[in-house]
Amino acid sequence: MKWISREDMEKKQEASAAEIKEALDFCAGQVTAGLDLFTWEFPMAYSENGFYKAMDNRDWTTGFWTGEIWLAYEHTRDRRLLEAGEIQMESFLKRIEEQRDVETHDLGFLYSLSCVAGYKLTGSILGRRAALLAADKLITRFHEKGNFIQAWGELGAPDNYRLIIDCLLNLPLLYWASEETGRAIYREIAQKHTRTTLDHVIRPDYSTWHTFFFNQDTGEADHGATSQGCRDGSAWARGQAWGIYGTAIGYRYTKREEYISVFKGVADYYLRHLPEDLVPFWDLEFGDGDQEPRDSSSASIAACGMLLMAEYLAAEEAGYYTGAAKKMLKSLIDNYRVKSREESNGLVLHSTYCNSSPYNTCIEKGVDQCNIWGDYFYMEALTRLSREWEMYW
Repeated sequence: MKWISREDMEKKQEASAAEIKEALDFCAGQVTAGLDLFTWEFPMAYSENGFYKAMDNRDWTTGFWTGEIWLAYEHTRDRRLLEAGEIQMESFLKRIEEQRDVETHDLGFLYSLSCVAGYKLTGSILGRRAALLAADKLITRFHEKGNFIQAWGELGAPDNYRLIIDCLLNLPLLYWASEETGRAIYREIAQKHTRTTLDHVIRPDYSTWHTFFFNQDTGEADHGATSQGCRDGSAWARGQAWGIYGTAIGYRYTKREEYISVFKGVADYYLRHLPEDLVPFWDLEFGDGDQEPRDSSSASIAACGMLLMAEYLAAEEAGYYTGAAKKMLKSLIDNYRVKSREESNGLVLHSTYCNSSPYNTCIEKGVDQCNIWGDYFYMEALTRLSREWEMYW
């Protein structure tokens, strides 16, 4: 097992402006071509043999596809994409009005990238209504005992009285709702959840817990664990990336100075545990020489977080994290992206949804495939590097 050194990292090439433009052009074309299958339906969370199948708007992942549509629309202004985005917002409004598969903290993933984005881009009143209903639903999962939003399962169930690190990306829905309505309750819950998460999921070495449990009766911290990492004490690669982007988002909305040092610690731990090509294995415990699958989606998420935080850092530090993001994007462009419609109807290969181990609880699926959030965050990172962009989060 081997990780790349700081010196070797510094020698890596960054993605050029021309490479970024060409990659984003391909992404927009791939998304547009996908509208034949994915306008009234949505891609599954992960591909099978490189190709996504269609499904109804039921999973926690469907918003990522609509987010890709909006990114492609911003890039091309193709009216077909606008019309598809509007159709999908109607689906999301129906879903929240009918309360279908909305008992989850993932409402931010679902509604920020579909309906908040659509409202920002088009002024859609339908999108605004759907997103506000989703924000109202999300805050029902907040527990005063512990000050956190429960991730999964029946509210208050003792075996699920916990948060997961992913939820840091669901909180922008609440900040947006507070700005849109003037109601402080959404922002206050988002701030409390962020503080609770960063107080408990960040270990002393800045690796992260995937999930953290609290005492149901007192709200006191109980223990960290994993559902998707290799083992409880390891650093699940996608979870560490959620920590990078989630901490940057927390700083964006609160300007709490201590979040800058947390970001640096979590991001630097991640960068110290990358293999030679800068795209991590599914758990940061593994490095070059290990026979384990990669998770390319983690690299795209981490790159987005570094590019966001760079907006708030001094020039030298901003340059370091922007450079790291461009180097990861260079590797994704050169080694991981889909290169033709015949190869896949996705954007990025070699992602991992869930990889089972003797020490975690997940069921293996979507290993060494495209996955829909990996495609979205890859496209977002390219967009961030191509122009000034008003984020959907």
